[in-house]
Amino acid sequence: MTEAVQTFGGDQDRRSWASAMARGLAHKCPECGRGKLFSGYVRTKAACDVCGLDLSGHRADDAPPYVTIIIVGHVMIPLALAVKQLFDPPITLQFAIWLPLIILASWALLPASKGALIGLQWANRMHGFAGPDADPDADV
Repeated sequence: MTEAVQTFGGDQDRRSWASAMARGLAHKCPECGRGKLFSGYVRTKAACDVCGLDLSGHRADDAPPYVTIIIVGHVMIPLALAVKQLFDPPITLQFAIWLPLIILASWALLPASKGALIGLQWANRMHGFAGPDADPDADV
């Protein structure tokens, strides 16, 4: 017996996850790359102003903060430890440097990681991006 593998669309309907994530990183619509993805800092628009893509079905949830914490933690903490080992600056100087850098990096990466995740969901036809004929309750 051969089991059929479920696929979505044909070759012409393939979605590039790399370009969708790059568009999301740039805070643009994952489908057209021209419309804005966010109406605020990380508030997703209901639909793209240019192509009309419904953006309300995404489920980014808690993943963008986790990605942001992992990236900032794996970059800033080793840098702070290296500076401590090499130069041994006073603790007040360390706080004056690293605390604003960590806050700014987190502030910049959170919307970018959310946009990239929404782009990845769109490219893989997950959740609200599966198409008009898809079951909205199905976990694709």
